Amino acid sequence: MGTSHRETSVPDSSRQIVAVPQQLPREGRTRAARPQAAKDPSRVLWSGGRPSVLLIEDDAGDALLVDELVADSGVTLDLQWARSLADALPLLKAERPQCVLLDLHLPDAQGLEALEKVIAVADSAAVVVLTGLAEEEAGLAAVAAGAQDYLVKGRLEPDLFVRAVRYAIQRKHTEQSAAALQAERLRAEENSRLERGLLPTPLLLDGSVQISARYQPGRAQALLGGDFYDVVQTHDGMTHAVVGDVSGHGPYEAALGVCLRVAWRSFVLAGTRGQQLLELLEQVLVAERSGPEIFASLTSLTLSRGERTIEVMRAGHPGFLVRTPADVRLEEVPPGPVLGLLPKSAQWPVAQVGVPRGGSVILYTDGLIEGKTGTGPERLGEDGLLDIARQHRDLPADEFVNVLLNTAKFLAAEAGGPSDDIAVLHLEWNENS
Repeated sequence: MGTSHRETSVPDSSRQIVAVPQQLPREGRTRAARPQAAKDPSRVLWSGGRPSVLLIEDDAGDALLVDELVADSGVTLDLQWARSLADALPLLKAERPQCVLLDLHLPDAQGLEALEKVIAVADSAAVVVLTGLAEEEAGLAAVAAGAQDYLVKGRLEPDLFVRAVRYAIQRKHTEQSAAALQAERLRAEENSRLERGLLPTPLLLDGSVQISARYQPGRAQALLGGDFYDVVQTHDGMTHAVVGDVSGHGPYEAALGVCLRVAWRSFVLAGTRGQQLLELLEQVLVAERSGPEIFASLTSLTLSRGERTIEVMRAGHPGFLVRTPADVRLEEVPPGPVLGLLPKSAQWPVAQVGVPRGGSVILYTDGLIEGKTGTGPERLGEDGLLDIARQHRDLPADEFVNVLLNTAKFLAAEAGGPSDDIAVLHLEWNENS
């Protein structure tokens, strides 16, 4: 072994890296010569370049033994040697080795204390603990404390040594991947809970109105999009509802949609009505949007208890359906501009629409009607939606809303799939309300 000319970088007492020839005195250690592992066809080669290894060992003889094991294995490692933990810390921070070979009996750290300090500084490195013949329990304790493996110094062979280093690095990578996957899973669950919490819970004071709502975000694996809806009853006996759509489909638009929905509810509960309500919503939009190109459309309606006429404001939004036992009709009241298009200068007229006894109102966003229905440019549109609604007008509210949504989604899927958020809100007033 003394004929090898491989060198190992070693910090001296002043922590300077110096070259230490492999033929340092072995302090009485002897080892029979072994054939070069490179001649063994079963030897597993490293992939992804030469691994970097830092040996933290105060005994020069043991350090030389490790160096010879590397040489005899026929595998090339970038090996460095530090005599103490203090010498090793700068290398751990600067070099970021893939594997650390750690002796548990150092001049400035003993046992698991040394392991804890190494992991604290280089948590991405695999750690293989080096123990004496009578210290296997210490090796097992080190593995339980975070090391990837342990080796007994008196039982080291080149193949076993290199395989232990290789497996330790791969095991560390597996642990890190598993931890990252778990963190991502927890983050996804947290986001899911957050998004579900941001979906509205209608604020109803009595049973005079029945609500059926459906929500379908356009983003894959998302629960919330830029569309929004809400229903609020106030103590003056009025029922208020809104359906809106923020331009765009990303998380920023989803957050803005939530902001507008919460603002709408707050303003309604504070007694704001008519033109002033949309003016305030537009102020919120302009203040919160990410750029001047972002806008929002919406339809807001109000119905007084005992009345059969709803007051409607439409800000660049599609029309809505009025369903009766005899028919379904499309209502398109005079609209004002979308929110954010003409800040501080827009006007939104208030229209009145009659809803017969036993009738219901269906508000929706344009995602329900803009899906393609064939290979060409044809889209479902409001006329197509009206045809579907008329065919199924006798269904109960929940089934009726499901048919509208599922039929529109099916037709769009046949033509390549929907790409927009969808919100549908069905409002039905009791006969004796």
